[in-house]
Amino acid sequence: MRHFKRALALLLCLGVLLCAGCGAAPLPRDTAGSSELQYIFVHGLSGWGRYDKIYRYAPYWGTRNGDLMEHLGEAGYRCHAASVDPIGSAWDRACELYAQLTGSVVDYGVEHSARCGHDRFGTDYSDNPLISDWNAGGKIVLLGHSFGGATVRLFAEILANGSQTEQAATAAEDLSPFFAGGQGDRLHALVTLAAPTNGTTAYDLWDDANFDPDSVEVPKSEILMGKLFSGGSDKDKDGRIEDDYAAYDMHIDNALALNAAIETRPDVYYFAVPCSASGAELTTGNYVPNTIRMEGMFRKTSRLMGAYTGVTAGGVVIDDSWRENDGLVNTISSYAPMGAPAQPYDPENIQPGVWNEMPVFPGDHMSIIGGMTIQKDVRPFYLDLLGMIDALPRT
Repeated sequence: MRHFKRALALLLCLGVLLCAGCGAAPLPRDTAGSSELQYIFVHGLSGWGRYDKIYRYAPYWGTRNGDLMEHLGEAGYRCHAASVDPIGSAWDRACELYAQLTGSVVDYGVEHSARCGHDRFGTDYSDNPLISDWNAGGKIVLLGHSFGGATVRLFAEILANGSQTEQAATAAEDLSPFFAGGQGDRLHALVTLAAPTNGTTAYDLWDDANFDPDSVEVPKSEILMGKLFSGGSDKDKDGRIEDDYAAYDMHIDNALALNAAIETRPDVYYFAVPCSASGAELTTGNYVPNTIRMEGMFRKTSRLMGAYTGVTAGGVVIDDSWRENDGLVNTISSYAPMGAPAQPYDPENIQPGVWNEMPVFPGDHMSIIGGMTIQKDVRPFYLDLLGMIDALPRT
């Protein structure tokens, strides 16, 4: 499981390019919808967006029916697909998102860059912002798939409250407006999609000496599928410390520590969409993949997650409730951050400052963006979701 990232990118490309409905999409652009809200979509691990050349041929969002951003734009929604570090930490990705939205140079911060071992500044987006009118004000909606969920949540936190660490390490005239905070009123709503909000046992189970992955029965075909598309390291080392990668943030203890640093704002609407493509075995109680819904490459990991219980290094008990999964993320983890105010989604009772936990989306980890070889038409889902969000009172 530690080496699934390259496989994920490879298979997603394969699934898209095999899709007859996709073809070669035009170069992505700002959508010109009529809604005054700006919808910002942030991809997950090994993903891509508007700034990546692959997006014109293989859109990350809407793999079955072509670029979802264009489809939603035609329906009146102003949608944008960000491109952040495929393997970077939530911090680095949040900084990149801010630069793309504002049309500025990526600033990772004086303290963070020195501590993590990389340059302070990154790509300059001043001539090519993700949206053209950030300085005009207006509300935004953030949507994050998979690790994009952690990215948009940390982005929202820094946008509103800044970073005391960066403020202490940086001269006032040299401080990025992002780290100064005070922009929380720009956010209308935030949505996580199949996100490892509370971490994933896909990482932790490998670190538990009391769990033997080889004891879990996995069909040979699923082992072969995993090996066929695996290979290489789970990250390409570039000098950063271990803490500055997505893999670190997705361990359960580290994800919960990140959650503790992010507030649930009283003036923002929150939605969490979990996925599931597994079910309990009658004989063992373990969760096993639904082979109709789940990609072959995820099934081995799904079986391991579906059999695992244990205790993290930080003392978090992983019980049977963690076994249901979408192949990469535990379904229970994709709900609200643990300890945050939350309620089951009720269209008649949507209030800001409370996480609305949406019904489970029936599919594996990639189904919520259109799937790979097992594909879904997700356009109706997003049209309903954005329509509901667009109709909510502005706070």
